[in-house]
Amino acid sequence: MAKLFGTAPEPTGELQQAIEKFLGKKIKVTWVPNAEYTEKMNVTLASDSIPQVVVVDPKMPAFVKAAQAGAFWDLTDKLDKYPNLKPADARTALNASVNGKIYGLYRMRPLLRSAIVIRKDWLEKVGLEEPKTIDDFYEIAKAFTEKDPDGNGKKDTYGLIIPKWPGDYASASPYDVIETWFGAPNGWGARDGKVVPGFDTPEFIEANKWLKKMIDEGLVNPDYATLDSAKWNEPFHQGKGGMIIDVNIRSRQLLDLFREEGDKNYGDKVALVGNLARSDGKKFSYAFTGYADSLAISKQSVRTEAELDNVLKTLDKLATKEGQVLLQNGIEGRNFKVENGDTAALINEDDPAVKTVQDNVDDAFTQLSTKGTMDIGGIAYQRVPSGQPYRDILAKQKELVEEDLKTAVHNEALPVVAPSQIEKGPQISKIIPDARIKFLSGAIDEAGLKAEIQRWHDGGGTQIVAETNDLLAKLPK
Repeated sequence: MAKLFGTAPEPTGELQQAIEKFLGKKIKVTWVPNAEYTEKMNVTLASDSIPQVVVVDPKMPAFVKAAQAGAFWDLTDKLDKYPNLKPADARTALNASVNGKIYGLYRMRPLLRSAIVIRKDWLEKVGLEEPKTIDDFYEIAKAFTEKDPDGNGKKDTYGLIIPKWPGDYASASPYDVIETWFGAPNGWGARDGKVVPGFDTPEFIEANKWLKKMIDEGLVNPDYATLDSAKWNEPFHQGKGGMIIDVNIRSRQLLDLFREEGDKNYGDKVALVGNLARSDGKKFSYAFTGYADSLAISKQSVRTEAELDNVLKTLDKLATKEGQVLLQNGIEGRNFKVENGDTAALINEDDPAVKTVQDNVDDAFTQLSTKGTMDIGGIAYQRVPSGQPYRDILAKQKELVEEDLKTAVHNEALPVVAPSQIEKGPQISKIIPDARIKFLSGAIDEAGLKAEIQRWHDGGGTQIVAETNDLLAKLPK
């Protein structure tokens, strides 16, 4: 069972056939739309029909509970004999673990991918440089709102686009990134000798007061609490909003939109900028976990060590270079060619059948890959669409990542999951993100926001903090 971000591939489709030929085995995948995945996973975990392999967030409370109860194989001491399944990075493996136990093969992702995408043509129109600090960012947002960057003579634009965020606190939302820029912990961080949640710091409050000021001044899209995240690109593409805080690869999605409508100057529309420094010049860059979900193996449908060995051998073959290239790049010679030994340059992009192969990579089969691309330390090729603007923005992305890694702030509590987080976390997990939106919209004031933070503590949060610190102290140093 895996997440789906577009149209489900046909089982008889070209890419699935190529993967099955490579493995010498048939595969059956239940594709579940991303927006419905958590609900489907909860239902699946409670059923008696868990697939052999599931793509799952290893910190999801229902999964942790099931894994600790023996529903999934503990792979901690089982991966050494599978050369392609041994963790590529010890820290990331620990981050993806449950209190040091490995219940799945983590899917490698960049450790640093936070960035800002900006309408490059608007920047030129209002006569401003790319931002380096949060003060620069504010000035650009103000200019994009007040100085008619689209030149239509109307005041109908805004600086920053934020969607309704589907995740909880510390789920890489634009809010989380901004809070980290202000110096708040990324999820959890050390304060006065213990690890605390980021919302328990003055910097969290300060960051949200700054963003509320922008919202109150009309510098943010007014539907920030309801805008469908699947439509996040639309205001940028349609000339309504000028900046997005998200992962750096969104820049390529936006280039696609301008290019696909026949804009020959599509490269002049999109600029990419890294994390921003605080007003005092100190820089704190928002780091990711180094993984996105894990491939976990069910004990319900993989009952014996021999069956487990069969599944792990299959996943090990998928984790070879040839397997990862199929999952992350597609079919060589059909929809990409290798350049410089490390790049998959797309070919035949206008052939509908080839585009289907590419869509199946982008929207589906990459979910089954574990190793990542060469540009992040993996083994599949970095994918480059034809066109110089893509090459330019990829080069910029690499440069920004290298720079921002120097000031990266990591979530210090990632390796552990407190028992109270499993029992009480689901009931209190929405308190902070809901309170943040209420504060930003003016429904509650600063005292009300602090009262909601206290409500999180009273509902089990204090216990979660104590257990998290205890578990961190017990991890091998």
